[in-house]
Amino acid sequence: MPGTRNEALASWMHDHKVKVGELTSLVNTEISKLTGRYGTVNERHVFKLLRGEHRSPNALLRTALETVTGLAAAELGFVSRGSKNSGPSPAPEDDPLYRRTFFAAATAAGASLTAPSTAQRRLGSADVDRMNAKLAAVVSMDNKYGGTQELQEHAAALAAETVDLQNSHTASARIRSELYGVAAAFTASAMWAAIDGRRLDEAEPYLNQAVTLAGLANNRHVLYRVWGHAGIMYRHLGRPADAVAAGDAARATSITRSDPLYASLALARLATFHADIGDDRGALRAIGMAQASFDRADQAKHRPPWMGFYDQAELDSLATFAYLRLGKWAEAEHHAHRCLAGLRPDLERNRALTYANLALAQLGQGDIEPAVAAAQKVPAGIAGRGRVHMLLKIFTTRLTTVAPRSAETTAWLEHRRAAA
Repeated sequence: MPGTRNEALASWMHDHKVKVGELTSLVNTEISKLTGRYGTVNERHVFKLLRGEHRSPNALLRTALETVTGLAAAELGFVSRGSKNSGPSPAPEDDPLYRRTFFAAATAAGASLTAPSTAQRRLGSADVDRMNAKLAAVVSMDNKYGGTQELQEHAAALAAETVDLQNSHTASARIRSELYGVAAAFTASAMWAAIDGRRLDEAEPYLNQAVTLAGLANNRHVLYRVWGHAGIMYRHLGRPADAVAAGDAARATSITRSDPLYASLALARLATFHADIGDDRGALRAIGMAQASFDRADQAKHRPPWMGFYDQAELDSLATFAYLRLGKWAEAEHHAHRCLAGLRPDLERNRALTYANLALAQLGQGDIEPAVAAAQKVPAGIAGRGRVHMLLKIFTTRLTTVAPRSAETTAWLEHRRAAA
């Protein structure tokens, strides 16, 4: 029966350069992890999904597709059987799909490291594409849930699996370089998950590994990403000079000279690092240069999936952080509102961060009622984790200091207790 083309699934495949045959293989592999038996999905099934002939795949196929892409079924253009509305996304610790996905995937990846190779073969582009699809799924899950412990361990296991492929099989210099690049990207994802989850002692060891792998790959994109994450890590470790140095290293990579979007992100992060050390002039100059670079960038240009988060909303988010550190509350509130207006719906963690920052900006101006209302919009499932938890803790301390006996403070403290 003819249907309406599934643009959501087609768009994911196009963006991540996954062909029908490759998606079929990835789905069947995920089914084997869930059931112990390789799946029986064929290319005809995938074509029917793309043509919109099947809008409600069975639970097993739906779970496999969600695992491969890192997106919920609704985001892939599917409708759950027997349900009209999927409702809000659950917190990771309450999401059985999330737990099953990452514990099963981490176990499978770990097993692949110890299992002896039955036959040495020559690695090719299909192997690179397969690992890149898994990388895209990791990035998507980070966008949705943030830096959970499971995501960190899963990304680290996939990095080890990618390196192990090269020690078990032969490959051309080009394929070997590309696989080292993917391994570096997985390591950077593990590093970022630890940073975002505020497990900073676990984040730092990933840095040397990621730099080494990116060097072996001679991959300027990944090296740029690694130094960007390093700057944020040093910032949270209370090492502002190291943060600025890492930010400068990211900005100095050659990719920033050929693509203004990378330059924009490096400058926006540098603005927050300069703000940390009280360098108003340096921070404001970096924000202006970041916006100018962003405006020059070709937004339609193909870039790695981990760069997909950076848009005007993210630039406004980083500007919000910088203005907050400088105590420029009105400017911080302005950029927070702009960020929320343009933020993509799938970036749930970023939305929570922005509401927390908006609350701090409004509180800084003495606007207690709207500040509490903004803070209360942070979902309970995200409020207790990582950077969001840290910001809300700061907000609570400032609120109880500024207005200890106000009705809004009482309401906020009750909200916090109920969410705990």
